[in-house]
Amino acid sequence: MRPAAPLWVLLPALIVLPLLALLPGISHGGGWELVGQFAAAALRPSLDPIVLGSVLGGLAVTAGMALLGWAGSLVLGLVLGIASSRVVWRTCYGSAAPASGIRRLLAIPRSIHELLWGLLLLQVVGLQPVVAVVAIAIPFGALVARVVSDLLDALPTASLEALRCGGSPAPTALFTALGPPLLPQVISYSGYRLECALRSATLLGVFGLGGLGTELRLTLQSLAFNELWSGLWLLLAVMLLLEALMGWLRRRWAMPARLGLSQQGVGSQGQEMVAVAMAMLPVLVLVAWRLEVQPATLLQWQGLPPLGASDWGSVAALPWPSLIRNTLVLTFVAAALAVGLAPLLLLLATPWPAAGALVRGLWALGRLWPPPLTALLLLFVLQPGVLTGALALGFHNLGILGRLLLEAAETSGGNKEQALLAAGVGPRLALLYGRFSGLARPYLAYGAYRADVILRESVVVGLVGASGLGSQLLEALSSFAGDQLLALVLAYALLTLLGEDLSDRARQWLLETPHGDGHPQEAGGTWR
Repeated sequence: MRPAAPLWVLLPALIVLPLLALLPGISHGGGWELVGQFAAAALRPSLDPIVLGSVLGGLAVTAGMALLGWAGSLVLGLVLGIASSRVVWRTCYGSAAPASGIRRLLAIPRSIHELLWGLLLLQVVGLQPVVAVVAIAIPFGALVARVVSDLLDALPTASLEALRCGGSPAPTALFTALGPPLLPQVISYSGYRLECALRSATLLGVFGLGGLGTELRLTLQSLAFNELWSGLWLLLAVMLLLEALMGWLRRRWAMPARLGLSQQGVGSQGQEMVAVAMAMLPVLVLVAWRLEVQPATLLQWQGLPPLGASDWGSVAALPWPSLIRNTLVLTFVAAALAVGLAPLLLLLATPWPAAGALVRGLWALGRLWPPPLTALLLLFVLQPGVLTGALALGFHNLGILGRLLLEAAETSGGNKEQALLAAGVGPRLALLYGRFSGLARPYLAYGAYRADVILRESVVVGLVGASGLGSQLLEALSSFAGDQLLALVLAYALLTLLGEDLSDRARQWLLETPHGDGHPQEAGGTWR
């Protein structure tokens, strides 16, 4: 059955019905007073100079780690993306076979969440500033590599073939024919990855790798809500400023929108893009110097406690079916909440500007608030478990998907919606059958990708009480059970690779679904 354009975006929201039935069974009333204090503190953040100084210092560390990790991931991603592109191998050597092998190898670092990279490196080299940078750069670099190779392989090759027939060397022909249309898409995607890097750096701080995330977790655990909101408001301001800057650059440079990476050239903005990229180099050097990031420390491994003899019998005795089942249930519930509630809330808020502003604020907090801290806050009123972790992950990804959907709805053509309004249709139905009808398939395709991301992210709430592979990973890390740690990491990698394959198939099916005119829809499914 082909998905009916507008209504299918609302179907995942049906997960709310069984959740409402289950929540009373896992709730307790002991923490509602604390939740009220937390909410009230949002209006009274601490303005103490000592607190503000500590928050600003932590924010600077987080932003610096994010910037360096992001830059490293772009370098890795561009090099490895070109190396894993089929069109590059076919043009240079006549066979695309090596590209497939490189892609399979890159799937391994891509499947392991940056938190796991950070915790593993922390055990090996200790608490060093470079740990967070590398923990972001490795999985992000593998993600960027996949996007770059996909974009390269999707570009038209007519001009490339013409240059090759004219006698141009393969590297020159590739750069001339594919460089201009590739550049705006890569820069647009890199802006999105910078936003992700800021969130990841905050998350790594929550787990002890420094920066504002550490401050936020300590203030939450000590119930210093006024100080907590001082950090949250500043982080929110930085995140919104970054989002606005990326949006302005996207419009200025006519870069592709998030929900649909179109094929277009750079034009006269190419030189400006390159100039901005070159201007970033001294900034990166200064940030690395101020944070004392020294890559050489990665080679100075600290002594580890003895791991003990491997006991693969105990590894096999782990409750693997329940661990995997809980992880998959957590992923499914969180993904359904995020994908379904974003369009539903936007529809409900449509007639009232105040409600729309409230929804936007909620989404901004969702993007800002790291899922582990949301899980800790939910533990004030809910018991630890799968549903608590799913709510935390769903809230975070709802903020991301909500912003994406809102951005796409505001930039897409509104002629059909205006025609429906002029015909007397209500504002909600006009939005649903007007703008949403054209956005449904690419939005669901991106939702399929977010489900894959949520599967990788399930480890971050598993480490704070949600049962599943993540909670078992914490025990393996704390007890230095190397055999269990290896088995659990491999299990996570296999699950995420399987999820990635399924989400790729779902996106391909959705984006190739033909419109009524018989032409396949062109929409971006490459956002990672």
